[in-house]
Order: sequence, then C-alpha cells, then structure tokens
Amino acid sequence: MSRRRTGTPFEERAEDLMGITQVRDGIVRIEQAGTNCYLVTSAGAPYFVDAGLSRTRELAEQALRESGHDWVDVTDVLLTHAHFDHLGFAAHASRAGARIWAHPGDHRIARRPYRYQPGRPRLLYPLRHPASVPVLARMVAAGALKVEGVAQIENLHPGADGLPAGVEVVATPGHTDGHCVLLLPDSDVVFTGDALVTLDPYTGRTGPRIVARAGTKDARGALRSLDAIAATGAGTVLPGHGEPFRRGAAAAAESAAGAGVA
Repeated sequence: MSRRRTGTPFEERAEDLMGITQVRDGIVRIEQAGTNCYLVTSAGAPYFVDAGLSRTRELAEQALRESGHDWVDVTDVLLTHAHFDHLGFAAHASRAGARIWAHPGDHRIARRPYRYQPGRPRLLYPLRHPASVPVLARMVAAGALKVEGVAQIENLHPGADGLPAGVEVVATPGHTDGHCVLLLPDSDVVFTGDALVTLDPYTGRTGPRIVARAGTKDARGALRSLDAIAATGAGTVLPGHGEPFRRGAAAAAESAAGAGVA
C-alpha cells in the first residue's frame, strides 16, 4: 500500500498509519503503525534515517525501487536511537553492505533491542490511555516483537567522520542515553526520532510532544534536549512517530515543552 499525500495536518488517525510520502525533494517518509523512517537520496547514494519495524522492510524496498535503487545501493542507516521500533530492517541493511550508525550510548540496545529500561512500566499505559491500544496493536502486527539486533555499529556523534554529505548530528539524550537528532541544513529539515514526536504511541495523543515515560528513559533529560532541537532552526520537523510538523523546530519544541510528559 502506498499513499501519496501533501499538505496534510500533523494530526493522524490511528487507523491510517501506513504508506510512502515524499516530504521534500530527495526525502521520502515511510510510515507503518504510526512509526516513521526516512529514505534520503538528496546526497546521491541512498541512506535511511531509522529503520522502522520488522515488516517496514517491505515498504522500504518499495521506496527504494521507486527511487531507482536496491538494498545494495544503500550506504548507511543512521539511527536516531536504537529502540526496537526504529531498528526493524537495520540488520538486513547491514548484511546488504550498509553501515549502521548509532550513538555509543545506544550500542547495547542496538545489539539487544529489548533490553532497555523505560522511565515507567509500560503495561499500565493502555489501561490509562485507551487511544494507544490501536497504535500499539498495529506495531505488534508490524513486527514490533520480532526485531533483530545489529552486531556491527558505527559511532554516531556530533562531528563524526564518514557520515553522508550534509548530515549534522545533534546530541539529544533523554529518550535514550544516546539519542541524537539529525539536521540537514540544505533541506531545512531535522529528523527528531523520538526526542520530539507528533504521535505518542503510549497515549495516542497527537501534536508535538515527548514520548511518554513508558518509552522514555529520562523525561527531564528529554525536556532539556528540546532546547537543542529548537536551536537547529529547521523549518520542518520529521519525527519518529506521527506527521511532519512544518511550522519550525522552535515552535515544535515550545509546544512539546508545554505538553509535558505522560
């Protein structure tokens, strides 16, 4: 299934969470079960920002074909963080020859995706936030419980050598120890991963916000990292969950700070 959409608001219906959308020339958003990854071809050779869920590989393959590429052409997968819902096809890409990048603070969970400590137990959230149930159920159906770890990982950090052209790394710890956002100044976009989302899978709430403590290790650290996101000055925020936010990183960060953390 592929949806081509332009000009949609960032609010997203829980039942409409799958497709491929061009968000900028050379940047394609791949969404499944409310979880996003991105194919970037603006620098020439294709690379991915994040890797979705296990079954997202099928959509990623479709996006590659539509851009005239295959897995063997993919040079890199840049992980904003290494939670299982952003690691889905990373191991496959690695076997095809791509380098997998994650901050050293996230290498442990990149190798063993289910060994991370959230800030609050996850099991209570569906009871307190029923709107999360359809999103979480779709994530499970899309392979959330069957994500393979990655053995070989490059060190992603501000100033790292060897990254695709034009990528700037900004450290934004909190959601995970090693969370980073990725700025493409020439495209005026920032990939915020789960440091700032517009759909919280654990509550079902939409609009700019920090992921609930069920998925965020250090909520105070995540709130502090909003300043670094605002400082990127990017015009468009491309989050790990939910719709793009096109009113600027500063406005998104301000809204997220006001929303607090569930």
